[in-house]
Amino acid sequence: MQRVNSLLVVALLALTSAGRTLAAEQPLVMKLWPSDPPGETLHDLGPEAAIASPQQDSVLRISNVSIPTISLYRPADGTANGCGVVICPGGGYNILAYDKEGTEIAEWLNSIGVTAVVLKYRVPRRDPDDPQEVPLKDAQRAMRLVRKYASEWGVDPDRLGMLGFSAGGNLTVMTGTHWDRTTYSPVDDADKLSCRPDFLVPIYPAYLFDKDDGSRLSPLVKVNENTPRSFIIITHDDQDRAVYASLFYVALKRAGVPSELHVFSEGGHGYGLRPSDDPVSGWPKLCEAWLRKNGFLGQ
Repeated sequence: MQRVNSLLVVALLALTSAGRTLAAEQPLVMKLWPSDPPGETLHDLGPEAAIASPQQDSVLRISNVSIPTISLYRPADGTANGCGVVICPGGGYNILAYDKEGTEIAEWLNSIGVTAVVLKYRVPRRDPDDPQEVPLKDAQRAMRLVRKYASEWGVDPDRLGMLGFSAGGNLTVMTGTHWDRTTYSPVDDADKLSCRPDFLVPIYPAYLFDKDDGSRLSPLVKVNENTPRSFIIITHDDQDRAVYASLFYVALKRAGVPSELHVFSEGGHGYGLRPSDDPVSGWPKLCEAWLRKNGFLGQ
């Protein structure tokens, strides 16, 4: 736990140096698994590390995660509305962009009354062919743990969603389309609870294509009428990711799942919610409106 806390201190220092506002209290950090995480294959990974960020982008990158955790960020007293979101930072399933696509997102969610939980899932890739499989175990466990502590943390277990970026967006989609699949043996009573998100917010999601036919959505994206409703953000100039994010929306539409897709002309990839001259940087307001319209922010 000391190593986990030290990395969070690094994250706080990085944010402070970038001139962003921070919550006064450090988050509650909890290990996902009571003992060795299931499905682990890298036993000589080395210590977890914060990778120095190039000066021009000021992003805290965390590597060598073998002890996955969740970090709880709570809204200011009296502002919580009962909604909860598990946040999955991106990083190609190799590293985690922990502040830009994690703690900064938690701060924004807190500002609209949402209880945020940043998931530090295992990276780098354990399986090059199925890089999402081990992180999916961590994501399912995170959803169940938040539901276990929902009452204590002021979260409505029926208004608990998942939001992710890039590879974290892929993990968000996988969690929402594989919630009914057992990926690990139960370890305690938390695993009796559902890991199904009540809503999904994939932002510039990656790796949604069919490896054998680039014109189709991956067969791993198993959409049906029970898939959580989704709010999707992508840009036209984000390589072919715009195509597959759109195909995900089409699959949701055909399954009768009420969802929303926004395609912006420019913005590329990896913008998080940091302001820019591109209209896509206004996506948090659109997302807030969608959450409110769908009843996730309460009355």
